[in-house]
Amino acid sequence: MDRQDQHNSAKEDSAETASFGFKTVKRAQKATLVRGVFDKVAGRYDLMNDVMSGGVHRIWKDMVITRANPQPGEILVDVAGGTGDLSRLFLARADKVRARRGGGPAHAFVCDINAQMLFAGRERGGRDDMSWVCGNAEHLPLPDACANVVTIGFGIRNVTDKLQALKDMRRVLKPGGRFLCLEFSKPINQAIQKPYDLWSFHAIPALGQLFAKDRESYQYLVESIRRFPDQETFADMLRAAGFSAVSYSNYSGGVAALHTGWAV
Repeated sequence: MDRQDQHNSAKEDSAETASFGFKTVKRAQKATLVRGVFDKVAGRYDLMNDVMSGGVHRIWKDMVITRANPQPGEILVDVAGGTGDLSRLFLARADKVRARRGGGPAHAFVCDINAQMLFAGRERGGRDDMSWVCGNAEHLPLPDACANVVTIGFGIRNVTDKLQALKDMRRVLKPGGRFLCLEFSKPINQAIQKPYDLWSFHAIPALGQLFAKDRESYQYLVESIRRFPDQETFADMLRAAGFSAVSYSNYSGGVAALHTGWAV
């Protein structure tokens, strides 16, 4: 049985179970298992992102922030924000706009369920306009309609109840607020899929062992990507969560995709 067959034969999430890579676990256990993965990789997370993607993830994130169009005085909630990459880019872009035409400072709330990831982000150096919040994406510890922009980068696939998380991210957006989700997705043709599978299932776990001394966690990360819905299915989930004007853009031939929506 090859990797794709394993994916296709795996049980879908239910009221009692959830996917953890290619495994099926009790729904109540998934958050703890995911937290364990990121506890182990937090210290090498940024390094491994560069190694696994050849630095391309930085280009993708810059494209996300260009679409987010940060403005002076805006509030960003960066869900599954980890070490704060998207928040730092957002604030830097808002600073440039502010320098040209004035206005108040922007502010970013980096929200992540994993405290170790937040600690790793703070060790990189924070800013006065960044707040670090430990919280579950399904029940964000933030008030209704508090944010102009909500982002989540490479985090939604690790959430147990993705639709509930999308609804809660919609809840914290102000009317007219914008939502941007960057996630690994489905390559749009076999010419990309085959080499991508070889890299994912053979190289990435080996690199995890070499650089982070942790093959198992990176095996999970690869498997979690394969369990994530395709672009159209996930776009339908955004609509079900209450977002309007939903769209997506494929990056690198669908290896990743940016999903966007608006709160009205």
